[in-house]
Amino acid sequence: MSNEDNSHEIKAILVGKYGVGKTNLINTCVGDKFDPSSASTIAMSLRPKRFVINNKTYIVNLWDTIGQESYLSMNKIFFKGSEIVIFVFDITKKESFEALDFWIGNVVEILGTDFACGIVGNKIDLFLEAEVTEEEVKKYADSKGIKYKLVSAKTDPKIFTEFLEILIKEPMNKNKIKKSKNDNKDNKDNKEKELNNDNENFTTRKKENSIKLDAKQTKKSKTCCGN
Repeated sequence: MSNEDNSHEIKAILVGKYGVGKTNLINTCVGDKFDPSSASTIAMSLRPKRFVINNKTYIVNLWDTIGQESYLSMNKIFFKGSEIVIFVFDITKKESFEALDFWIGNVVEILGTDFACGIVGNKIDLFLEAEVTEEEVKKYADSKGIKYKLVSAKTDPKIFTEFLEILIKEPMNKNKIKKSKNDNKDNKDNKEKELNNDNENFTTRKKENSIKLDAKQTKKSKTCCGN
């Protein structure tokens, strides 16, 4: 096992509308108890989570971002340098699911497509109150080319942790939000390069075309659907 001096740091951010449970997802991931009275985040914070994968140590710095629109400009500062972005929504609040396009657009505006990403639907313990079905989530995630997972910070935080580990292990260009057809050849060439580098350290993975995006989505939206 690698010792801490040889660990690799990865910046990961959770973004999404306020109240979706980003703070509890992070806190329970690092071993804290679920806090039912957790308030909406009003200041950026990070919590480190240690992973050991294939005898290598990774320190994932999990950044908790602010979900209110008025803090979007502050969020964008902290988007920079992120290698993993997790888009979070609350399955009991349809509007938080519909806000994913808004968050994806704003992250891509800052990072381009150089990041790995996943969609997380939180609060599956409240399935009786669900306003979003897994079928809807799958359809949306497939349309974007992003992995997704339905989780509960309250009843089974390990599901989120295991999903995060999947995003750490996969090369960044495995999660791809749609790009233009002109990029197909480059994506094929990059995939062949990845196959030739399977044994490389995860931190040397190429950051290219992480997500598939329509050209119009790369432009900043003049209106938003909430945060």
